[in-house]
Amino acid sequence: MVVQNVLHMNAGNGETSYANNSTLQKTAILMSMPVLEDTLKKVCNNDAFPKHLKIADLGCSSGPNTFLVISQIINIIHNLMQQNNCKAPEIEICLNDLPQNDFNSIFKSLPTFYEKIKMEKEEKLPGACFVSGVPGSFYCRLFPRKSLHFVHSSYSVHWLSQVPERLENKGNIYIARTSPPTVFEAYLKQFQMDFSTFLSLRYEEIVVGGPMILTFLGRRIADPTDKDCCILWELLTKSLLDLVTEGLVQKEAIDSFNFPFYYPYKDEVKAIIEKEGSFNLERLEVSEWDAIDYDDDEHFVFDKDRNGKNVANCVRAVTEPLLVSHFGEFIVDDVFKKFTNYVADHLCSEKSDKVINIVVSLSKK
Repeated sequence: MVVQNVLHMNAGNGETSYANNSTLQKTAILMSMPVLEDTLKKVCNNDAFPKHLKIADLGCSSGPNTFLVISQIINIIHNLMQQNNCKAPEIEICLNDLPQNDFNSIFKSLPTFYEKIKMEKEEKLPGACFVSGVPGSFYCRLFPRKSLHFVHSSYSVHWLSQVPERLENKGNIYIARTSPPTVFEAYLKQFQMDFSTFLSLRYEEIVVGGPMILTFLGRRIADPTDKDCCILWELLTKSLLDLVTEGLVQKEAIDSFNFPFYYPYKDEVKAIIEKEGSFNLERLEVSEWDAIDYDDDEHFVFDKDRNGKNVANCVRAVTEPLLVSHFGEFIVDDVFKKFTNYVADHLCSEKSDKVINIVVSLSKK
């Protein structure tokens, strides 16, 4: 499996689309806003603040979260400019993701987005905001040298360039409690290589002193089999193994499949940044929250079937293309029906799992 030819979130606006199942990612974006605002303050208060500000959002995906990030960046910059009684710069925002991303949905939504910004900014912005798509892997060069003033990426850099090579992880599809130590070592090595490559490439593209904010899914402890980052993948494995029992999937197909992502521990992220050496680590924050629904952000509401389906759809929205490429489309509905039930039963006993968020703010040396 060539990851960059297969990996993308579920397109469109259907029931299992990423656009309709990305509340988790939205929460992560909103939680990182204080870091984003503090970072942009430093950019906007710089004496050499450019009249043309070029910003890249790496791993932009599609749907409302894409425009949430853009809107937040524009709002912060314009508010800061007004506070400083300065003229707002022209803003160029480059949206990057792999070629299979649903760029069409983004482009179709741009006229509405521009009109919304025009109304909010009382016609001060039209002509000063330019959005473009940049398809390609961020494990390759994407932009000319020293052309970017700011880089943002949320819930993308934990995706690897490939599944670790020569991985012996039979009966699992990610790091699990039953995985041998060599599996964790292989995943960590791949993440170290990929994240180091990512940093060195961005060093070429960002102006001197330019900031970068990255948000990862991560884990809260050093143990890579911590349930909060592994339990869902163990339940999905269990769902696939049920299909083996039913004769719909070969056991060998499961043994040869592993997901190309890695949930890092904060110390791992920090060590790679320091060893690679291209960026100063300005800030590193770890946060966590419950992964299932709340009513008005205060009153906990538990509904076994609803929450099981919500979690299953969220997982399906980001994994279905990978599963289809390996197992075939015919198994997807069955595996996620089983997965929904397993998740619902799990939530009855655990009530909720934690989502671990790692946010780093960097500046180019």
